[in-house]
Amino acid sequence: MTISTDNGALKIMVIDDSSTIRRSAEIFMGQAGYQVVLADDGFDALAKMNDHHPALIFCDILMPRLDGYQTCALIRKSARFHSTPVVMLSSKDGLFDRARGAMVGSNAYLTKPFTKDSLLRTVREYTAAAVSR
Repeated sequence: MTISTDNGALKIMVIDDSSTIRRSAEIFMGQAGYQVVLADDGFDALAKMNDHHPALIFCDILMPRLDGYQTCALIRKSARFHSTPVVMLSSKDGLFDRARGAMVGSNAYLTKPFTKDSLLRTVREYTAAAVSR
């Protein structure tokens, strides 16, 4: 799969119904040189993915209409995006939530509220392969 970039910046998608979380992620990653695509729920994200081809997706678990588990499962079923890394976001840090995320195909789990360092560390970890292509 080809990763779409503008001016060499990797695109990272953040799916979260909280405008505060979306804005924080946008600021942190924007300052680090990434292009950030925002979506407020799973339906919005799925509609934007074909246009933006993100290198990494952060997906909140608890969202209206289409939750994070359903969104991740649909991404994994997509021929075009099945290998795109998905990191689940949640304010809960329970074993059950992590296990359920892994069952639908997420690559990692990041607890909210995240710090700038933890967010960027996760971005670097999951986009290193895309940068070397």
